[in-house]
Amino acid sequence: MELLRKLEILADAAKYDVACTSSGVERKAKGGQLGAASPSGCCHSFTPDGRCVTLLKVLYTNCCVYDCAYCVNRKSNDVPRAAFSPRELADLTIEFYRRNYIEGLFISSGVIVSPDRTMELMSEAMRILRIEYGFRGYIHAKAVPGASPELVEQMGFLADRMSVNMELPSEESLKALCPQKDRASILAPMRQIKEGVAEDKESKAIATRNPVTSVRARAKKAQRAFVPAGQSTQMIIGATPESDLHILSLSSSLYRNFNLKRVFFSAYLPVSQDARLPQGGAVQLDREHRLYQADWLMRFYSFAADEIVSEKHPFLDIDLDPKAYWAINHLETFPVEVNTAPYELLLRVPGIGVRGAKLIVRARKSQGLDEQKLRKLGIAFKRAKYFITCGGKYQGKGTDFTTEALRAVLKGPIDGGKHGRRSARVHPNQLTLF
Repeated sequence: MELLRKLEILADAAKYDVACTSSGVERKAKGGQLGAASPSGCCHSFTPDGRCVTLLKVLYTNCCVYDCAYCVNRKSNDVPRAAFSPRELADLTIEFYRRNYIEGLFISSGVIVSPDRTMELMSEAMRILRIEYGFRGYIHAKAVPGASPELVEQMGFLADRMSVNMELPSEESLKALCPQKDRASILAPMRQIKEGVAEDKESKAIATRNPVTSVRARAKKAQRAFVPAGQSTQMIIGATPESDLHILSLSSSLYRNFNLKRVFFSAYLPVSQDARLPQGGAVQLDREHRLYQADWLMRFYSFAADEIVSEKHPFLDIDLDPKAYWAINHLETFPVEVNTAPYELLLRVPGIGVRGAKLIVRARKSQGLDEQKLRKLGIAFKRAKYFITCGGKYQGKGTDFTTEALRAVLKGPIDGGKHGRRSARVHPNQLTLF
């Protein structure tokens, strides 16, 4: 098969993997080697300084010995199959980089022959890039559950970020839809990556405190950092009956126990016919969006999973963002006075984000804050006004301070913009090479 045709098949097959995120690592250019890694940048996204940064996002192969019900590349599906050789993938990455098409590589794969064989082939492609071609750009690699610890370690010293897909939110769902996978084989490499990152940081700290012993502190094979940008994971939501409470509790546990950088949620898409899957073509993108908002609250706003959803209400409100939902159900906390409220309480106000709360705390040291000044600080005043006072004056005049009234003014459809998968409720897309 021609290389161009392989690229077309394997780039298209990779679009269903959403766990592609900002790099989180900074590595400058070096003489005699190629590329650099920015602390921000991901596949067809934008960095804080406005740059659009792209990765070559492909599968090593879409051949797979597994038969997961929801996967377009499963063994029983009749789709065109292709596989790179390690040299082909390395050469493609370098040629695309030299033409300024990409700034890094995102590589995943179907399971060809066995998990170990798949990891060997992916690692060989990465070795050619790093060692033979001196590539210093960003590489995100997907580890294959069930692979030997030695191969996971080998890949960890070649990649900037690694991820292991949780696939589904529960062991029961895995058994039903992915009978060849199990939770233990997924958690094992995640735990190994966490421990490897911690060990690498510890050895760096030893070397910094005592430069004389720095050579002994780190093994020779660890000249590169071990997964310096950390790890992430992805799970499919909507293909199985787990509640949002179950999903968010699992996410919270993963952050706490495995130091994950991100948990990605992928709304179920009917790309395969199987009696075990939900029937119909409903794409639950709105639910996915609300889960990301709730995940953000846990990561940056100090919310616990059981504050956002509960046993009584285990699913997120599609019509209301999770922060507003929490606020209208805890009106005893509001309204808060923006000129005196502590930072932690300001973070709970809808319309005030982390940056906004910090700006408020800084600005009120020298001046009293009112509507005009809050707007200048970038606060979403049209949402925040229902939950704040300025100088003792309530800002949400004209609306009853009740759960029902506030819900009526705050609810609304999710604005997904004019581009991407939400705009037309279609398959998750990415920039095409063709």
